[in-house]
Amino acid sequence: MNPLSRALAAIASTIGFYGCDAAHLADLKPGSSTAQEVRERLGAPAAEWPNGDGSVTWEYPRGPEGTRCWMLTLNERGVLQQIEQALTEENFARIEKGWSAQQVRRLLGKPASEVKFPLKPEVVWEWRIDPQSPGSNAWFHVHFSVDGFVTGTSRREDSPA
Repeated sequence: MNPLSRALAAIASTIGFYGCDAAHLADLKPGSSTAQEVRERLGAPAAEWPNGDGSVTWEYPRGPEGTRCWMLTLNERGVLQQIEQALTEENFARIEKGWSAQQVRRLLGKPASEVKFPLKPEVVWEWRIDPQSPGSNAWFHVHFSVDGFVTGTSRREDSPA
């Protein structure tokens, strides 16, 4: 398969994937949809995060190639309360030095990749995000010390070739 065919196939599968997500999410109604309905439409969550009020947030990451991570909060009775996209500029800005890896995972969801740099030493988690320039690819990074605490964040955007 030539590079153009591969690129077109990737775009088509991405559109189809997000189209599916959009259709399934549109079927879910906060205040009335149940946990069973969420699982029927989206499958099992990648993680379940208990909240202090008895509710639980289910994580649905769409990486490594996707730019979405859906967080669906259900109340203590298993009724959907809200649907949120985790990979937002507001959430990126909330991350602070000293946060634990678990705090970051809870906020942003599962990273698309993790890279260890033994000579620095640090670990970097990466999420694919919406680019600011059309046609480019963008990533948000969270840098951790080897003991698992945030030392900073960065981003990268590759211009189209």
